[in-house]
Order: sequence, then C-alpha cells, then structure tokens
Amino acid sequence: MKKTPISLALLLAISLSACVDDGEDGVQGVDGTDGISGTDGVDGVSTFVTRTDVITSNANIAYAAYADSLISAQTMRDVFATFVADPSEANFSNAKQAWLAAREPYGQTEVYRFREGPIDTLLADGTMGEDGEGPEGRINAWPLGEAIIDYVAVVVDGDSGPESAANALSGNVIANTADYPVINAETIQNVFEFGEDERNVTTGYHAVEFLLWGQDLNEDSSGSGTRDSSGGQRPVTDYSITAGTCTSGDVAVTDDICTRRGQYLLAAADVLIADLTTVVEAWEPNAGVHYTSFVTGGNESLAKIMEGMGRLSYGELAGERINIALKTDSQEDEHSCFSDNTHRDIFLNAKGVQNSFNASYTRIDGEQIEGASIYDLMVVEGEHELANSLRASLEATMAAAAVIDTKAKTGTPFDVLIQQGINQPNVVAVIDALVDQTDYIEQAIVALGITANDLRQDTEEDIGG
Repeated sequence: MKKTPISLALLLAISLSACVDDGEDGVQGVDGTDGISGTDGVDGVSTFVTRTDVITSNANIAYAAYADSLISAQTMRDVFATFVADPSEANFSNAKQAWLAAREPYGQTEVYRFREGPIDTLLADGTMGEDGEGPEGRINAWPLGEAIIDYVAVVVDGDSGPESAANALSGNVIANTADYPVINAETIQNVFEFGEDERNVTTGYHAVEFLLWGQDLNEDSSGSGTRDSSGGQRPVTDYSITAGTCTSGDVAVTDDICTRRGQYLLAAADVLIADLTTVVEAWEPNAGVHYTSFVTGGNESLAKIMEGMGRLSYGELAGERINIALKTDSQEDEHSCFSDNTHRDIFLNAKGVQNSFNASYTRIDGEQIEGASIYDLMVVEGEHELANSLRASLEATMAAAAVIDTKAKTGTPFDVLIQQGINQPNVVAVIDALVDQTDYIEQAIVALGITANDLRQDTEEDIGG
C-alpha cells in the first residue's frame, strides 16, 4: 500500500477539520462511544504465553545451537584438510582458529545435558536409549589421558595417562603402526575408553585440541614451574610432509608419523561431524525423534529445562569444571588445557543457561532466535519478584564470567589464575554466582509447581548451598 506523504496528510487533516465546524453552517458531530476496555498486560509480557510456548522456544533454540555446532565442525574439517595437505604456519594457525570458532556454539549447548535429551541418550540407530548411552562422551569428554593418542612429555603438570596404568596402550595410536596400521574413524572409535578407562579419550573436541596444540608446557617446554600465558607447544613440523623433516616435538621421527598424525586429525573431525549430525537430526523441528515428544511433554519437559540449567550451573560447571581445577591447581583438570581456552568454556556454558532462561540465542551468522521465555512464564503466573531475582542472578554470573574471559584475553589465562590459590577472587566469584543462581533455579522449580531431580547431584565438591 502506498503511504500518503506526511505533509499531504497534514493538509488533509486541516481541510477536514475546517469542514466539520466553521462556526457558521456546520454542526458538531456526536461524540463516539468508548471502546471496550482491554485487559491490562503483565509488565509488558503477553498474557497468552503458555508452558508449551516456552518448551517449544527452548527446543527451537536447541536445534539452532546444535546446528551451528555442526556447521562449525564441517568448516573446521575443511580447514584441517587444507592444513594437512599444506602444513604451513599460516594454515596451522587457521586450523587452530577453526577449532576455537567451533567451540563457540557448542559451549552454549551444554545446558541441554542432564535432561535425558539426545546428547545423553541417543543411540547409534537413531533411537533414544538410557542416560549415558548418548554421544556426549565421544564429543566432549575430558579430562583425557592424551598419551593414548600421541607422544607426551615426561615432565608435565598433571597425569597424561589413563586412570589405571593397566589400561595403557603399547605406545600410542599414532606411533603404534603394528597394532594400528590404518588410522581412520573406525580405528579411533574402537579404542575410545580403551579398557573401560574414562581417561582414554580418543575422539571429540579435546582430542582434536591436543592434536593441534599439544601439551601446555610453557614456552620453555619445561612442563613445570610458574605457568606463562602460552598454550600448547606443538610445532608445525609435527605435520610436515617434506621428506626428512617430520618431528614429534623436538625429536626427528620417520615421515609416516606426520602422515598418520594428519590422518588422525581428519578422522577425529569426521567422527565429531557424524556424532553432531545425529544430535541435530534428533532436534529437527517437527521431524526429529526427540523434538516432537519434547514439545508435547508439558510439565515434564519444563522440569527438564530447569533441571538442565541447574545441574550445569552447580555440579558440572561450578564443581567439576572450575572448583576441582582451582583446588588441585592442575592443568590436566582444566577443561581446555591444551589451548588455554577454558575461559571461553566457562563463559559459554554460563551463557547457555542464560539463553535458556531468556529464550534467546545468537546464531553464528548473526541471526537472533527468540521466543517465549521462562521469565515470561513466571511473570504471567504471578512470580514477578522471583523472575527478576533469577534474571539478576544470571546476569551477575555472566558479569563474573566476563572477568575471567577478559583476564585471559589480556594475558592471564585460567591456568595462571588458579596458580594463585584456592581463594583466587575472580574464580571464586564465578563459583559463588553459579551457586546463587542454582538456589534461585530451585526456587523457580517450586514456584512453577514442577518436579525435577536433585540439581546438586553431579559433584562431590564442597561449593556451598
């Protein structure tokens, strides 16, 4: 419809008013009747927000975040292929940057764990199984005994081997050409958790991270002493395809080792893509094996959303990912210990919880996904004060996590912070904020009249509450 220019509209209005009552022949018209009074809204929130709306928004955002993780992993694999074919310093740097970029969306998906979703229960045949049978371990398991994958330094801050020495391979997958003559996706999947040892991690983001950065041994490769701000020290010559120049660290090795290392890097990316694909398909709106049952799950699904938020906040993030590393002052207990990217893990995991509460997520292409939120629902159901308290608590957590993030970006990564001791104020502030937001999540569960499992069951750490 063509709009009337404002100037013309004003002229028409003046003309019409002059015709209505010129003080001589015109007669003033009858006043119109009052319209039907509308119902007041609730603090700017639609009174039509329902629990199903909130659940559907959560599912759509889960799909978007996992889809971004898959897209980023596919891009990463392409970058790896270029690097393996031409292992220059520039391509090595690009490979690392691609891994860092791939971690950004995935870090925000961790909130979809602990709720019997695809990440924790999806079976290889595409059906839903039991908790713990899903692909999460293959995708993001840590800490890992990296000695199963490739060479490691003798002197290192923490244990690079399996939980039990009896579960160690003879050598490692890359060096053991007799037992593992071919390195492909099947090979590295077959030795995942070798000996049923949870530290024998051979696939996923952190296996890839180790293959790119190597161990974080300080710039002098000492592996001990006061830590510096550098990440791992793997040299680009570990992937050399020029005859006679292949290395394992500072040791010259046969050319086939570099070839096998490149094959492992690509195979690990392939496994990651395959696992992420199954999760994305399970969350696909209106078609995924999990999506339909979840959006029609009513209070049970709402409770799962809240449970995932609380269990990630308290046990996994505050307890296992932050407090243990702080208490032990160990890089091997640091979530992204090879790349020194733990500050992003902390920030992004916390951001995922906030995303779920606000029903908001920014995709990697900049598109904003938004919908009916838990905040909206709580306001509609008369829990204004608690809704605002929980929102403020989540914001406080993000503010504290942003300090850790900024510290790392300005030269003081997480592994350096934790060297300052158990009372390091910036790290403690994040833990305390996560505990506080868990308290409010528990209150919200009660206020909404839903039933969830214990939000504090995933850690034995004494972190208050």
